[in-house]
Amino acid sequence: MERTWRWFGKKDKITLAQLRQIGVEGIVTALHDVPLGQVWSREKIHELREYIESYGMRWSVVESLPVVETIKYGGPDRDQQIEVYKQSLSNLAAEGIHTICYNFMPVLDWARTDLLHQNPNGSTNLYFNYAEFAYFDIYILQRPGARQEWSLAPSPSPTGEGRNILAEADALAKTMTPEQEHKLVENIIIKTQGFVSGNFSENDKEPIEKFRRFLELYKGIDKQQLRQNMKYFLEAIMPTCDEFGMDMCVHPDDPPMPLFGLPRIVTCDTDIEWFLNAVPNPHNGLTFCCGSLSAGRHNDVPALARKYCRRTHFVHLRSTDVLPNGDFVEADHLHGRANLIEVVRIFEREHPDVPMRVDHGRTMLGDSARGYNAGYSFHGRMMGLAQIDGVIATVRNELGR
Repeated sequence: MERTWRWFGKKDKITLAQLRQIGVEGIVTALHDVPLGQVWSREKIHELREYIESYGMRWSVVESLPVVETIKYGGPDRDQQIEVYKQSLSNLAAEGIHTICYNFMPVLDWARTDLLHQNPNGSTNLYFNYAEFAYFDIYILQRPGARQEWSLAPSPSPTGEGRNILAEADALAKTMTPEQEHKLVENIIIKTQGFVSGNFSENDKEPIEKFRRFLELYKGIDKQQLRQNMKYFLEAIMPTCDEFGMDMCVHPDDPPMPLFGLPRIVTCDTDIEWFLNAVPNPHNGLTFCCGSLSAGRHNDVPALARKYCRRTHFVHLRSTDVLPNGDFVEADHLHGRANLIEVVRIFEREHPDVPMRVDHGRTMLGDSARGYNAGYSFHGRMMGLAQIDGVIATVRNELGR
């Protein structure tokens, strides 16, 4: 597997010179300065590709070439935006970049409630707390119907018993401070979204109102309609992918469950099978994100890796622990329910040339003072890369390579 690293461009506090020293072979990045919905010009792609190559690495994967909301909900300018997307694909191909990671998640790219969850050893990591998320939905966002939905939601605990999320959210309402509410808004809307070419940024003055406006765009869009919109998009771009050899690989929903009443359509085996069969072109593939998939206790990650290995164009190696109450936390790269050792074994045996990157490292050894993007620390990911590098070497030895 090719060792890659997500890098956020020349403004990233982690430099390419550092990445070359720690054994990174390929860079995963995007044109983060191009506004949503605009063509990525060949000139800008060329300049960034040459800059990466000047450090002895290659631009291996685009993450992400954003799919704008109008394509997802089927807005009146959908076809126009698809043409913009196709032109960007053509320009990337002209510069020798052929793997595109994207997502089809409505409004939010990924969601956590705590970005600096304390571990006993002094490091921190990302955490998802159902009660805090429900509190945000009901009391801060004040989404119509949220209280009713949470009252009917099954317990997320692995046993399926003993947890009432609505009651927990109501209990939080009695103790929540304005500072804690502000932190939840930052964690759910701003700090997890603003650096991924998303809909929100730290410059937004009224993020809650903006969030509500985005939710309105999906009024009447259920899971079946969102699936059809994804199929429409993929069928429209596949001729361009065929012409230029572009591999599209959708990222699983993170976390793999509906949020804010919005449908999610890449959460499990059934969903993956559906979109691969709906558009059976081999250029329509998967980003196999072990962390996103493992956050759902319904997913057997190694089993999914075996089944979809050949339709996978990119791998994210991280893991989660689902706690006894159903909340989940990022695990280190050798533990957690994703079983990354077995996943590496599967891909090294069946698809050894696939690019992979370690993902969402812990914040440690002074990372928290350096202003890194949430989940994208240097020392934590470097430790994860070293762990996975050792796993890859061991597996290759087992395979006689």
